[in-house]
Amino acid sequence: MYSSTRRHSVGDRPEAPRSALNGANPSHRTAANSPDASGQVQLVPHNAWDDIYGLYLGVLFSAMGISLLAKGGLITGGIAGMALLSSQLTGMAPAPLVPLINIPFIVFSFLAMGRFFASKSIIVSVAIGGVVAGIDHWLNVSGVGSGFAAIAGGTFLGMGILCLARHNASMGGTGAVTLWIQRRYRINAGISQLAFDLVLFALAAASLPLVKVLWSILGTVAMNAMLIVWHKPGRYRG
Repeated sequence: MYSSTRRHSVGDRPEAPRSALNGANPSHRTAANSPDASGQVQLVPHNAWDDIYGLYLGVLFSAMGISLLAKGGLITGGIAGMALLSSQLTGMAPAPLVPLINIPFIVFSFLAMGRFFASKSIIVSVAIGGVVAGIDHWLNVSGVGSGFAAIAGGTFLGMGILCLARHNASMGGTGAVTLWIQRRYRINAGISQLAFDLVLFALAAASLPLVKVLWSILGTVAMNAMLIVWHKPGRYRG
């Protein structure tokens, strides 16, 4: 009679139990940012330093975009566009207008997006106003072509808005509204932002030269393209 127990030769290694290789609990082998047993990806949220650096980049990119657009005599969408258009109509500098126009939108953020989101948006709004005011002293630019101001300024601004959104903040203004619409109704933030911007440009067309309005539209497309391409619902969390 042969024994039912398999004998191992000298070079053989006994096979480890499956529970020892994979873990008795499937969740034990689920690493950060890897699929779990259900096939869903577990993502690690941003820590405090991630948020600080992300907000810093968002402020810097946004301020550079606003500064370039202002030097080109252009406007854009969102709170930045409201500040730039108000600046051209009143003669005031755009820097203090950003936090002033933002007040009703910050109230909306508190009610719809939560105190944490709104608090960061207040900090961001004031910081952007300060950096825009400082850029004139830190960066000496004699003139900017309208085409470059539109494309570069719009792209910088879009990148700044994207950085802020990725770290649960915004410049405020219609940006906070579009992020709320995306979370509530799954409508892309870039598309809803473009709808708000069309209303703003309809107002601008009555007071600005047509060529400036056309260049401004190009800059707004460049700005919103950053959100349409890189901020899709469900693609990024954390």
